[in-house]
Amino acid sequence: MNDSVESFEHASLLAAHDESNAYDAVVPPIVQTSLFTFSSYAEMEETYKGNKVRPVYSRGLNPTVRIFEEKVAGMEGAEDGLAFGSGMAAISSTVITFVKPGDRIVCVRHVYPDAYRLFETLLSRYGVTVTYVDGRDEAAVAAALPGAALFYMESPTSWTMEAHDVKALAALAKSHGVITAIDNSWASPVFQQPIKLGVDLVLHSASKYLSGHSDVVAGVVVGSKALIGKIRGQTLPYLGGKLSPFDAWLLVRGLRTLPIRMKAHEAAGLSVARRLADHDAVASVSHPGLGNQLPPGLSGTSGLFSFTFREGVVDIPAFADRLQLFKLGVSWGGHESLVVPAQVVLVQAAGPNSAIDFGVDPNMVRLHVGLEGADALWNDLAAAIDAARRP
Repeated sequence: MNDSVESFEHASLLAAHDESNAYDAVVPPIVQTSLFTFSSYAEMEETYKGNKVRPVYSRGLNPTVRIFEEKVAGMEGAEDGLAFGSGMAAISSTVITFVKPGDRIVCVRHVYPDAYRLFETLLSRYGVTVTYVDGRDEAAVAAALPGAALFYMESPTSWTMEAHDVKALAALAKSHGVITAIDNSWASPVFQQPIKLGVDLVLHSASKYLSGHSDVVAGVVVGSKALIGKIRGQTLPYLGGKLSPFDAWLLVRGLRTLPIRMKAHEAAGLSVARRLADHDAVASVSHPGLGNQLPPGLSGTSGLFSFTFREGVVDIPAFADRLQLFKLGVSWGGHESLVVPAQVVLVQAAGPNSAIDFGVDPNMVRLHVGLEGADALWNDLAAAIDAARRP
């Protein structure tokens, strides 16, 4: 068994708070309320003075949401965390907290497209500039860091799955006094814990593996109490992207099976990726687990990767329409297997996003390998490829 997974299975982190639930419930109850009242004027006054921390209004603090925040922080080895109503709410609130007009961000290339759009559309209005670098080129990163306010990472990266030495990059940023943030949605805290690698802030689209059931849209950021405190005080109350108690309850449910699900996604994803790499219609497969070894700090892989068809061999729309188990859909992290052809993404990427090289070939296809079974999923892919071959 993978040591990192075993450590989660035997840790008390996922069961934290459960022994003290109201009514001795084995599952934390949902505190589905918008506000909390005070027993006295003195208690209300002490709370508003900041001398007492307690729930006041669920946009700021809710007990069910707090359980989720503390569990994710514990799994990532962080001191504190904040949950949001979407991954982009977590990203935007975090970035805006630490970047002011005229500042510069260093960002790894091939970052999540909506994070890129945030940088290039909204933040650019306020004079924030972004330098995009190849995260595998440590010399290029070192050259770009001086004077930056934030170094934004993602490893592996979206679509191209470029994996980085996160510990080395975090050390470079620290040497220049630059705050670091990383999107860890792909690996989850089961397979990568960036806080322990020196990163300041770790972000998740909790809609993905943390949830695992495709029924929640959520985000979370974890880090030191000081940095999370700044986000809590400077942006959370005003942007309003707070997570609801019911969604937090669903996320706590998802965390209970996270280590087991990640192992299953890893095994099925590697099985499908290896078979694709040997297929005569496939030019290349972008999956961090296909090399001789994983990058430092990454102890396993997930079910998300991409592959590229050989030029002119397969009619990609026909391939997509022929699939039965793989469904056409964005997002990922749930039970279901999903496919997204790059041709669709490139249509959306045109226009204001043309300033960056996405590195996405029109013949590329992104897969999320779910939990339906590796053999069944491979048979679905193989049949669709055969049916869509060009004459």
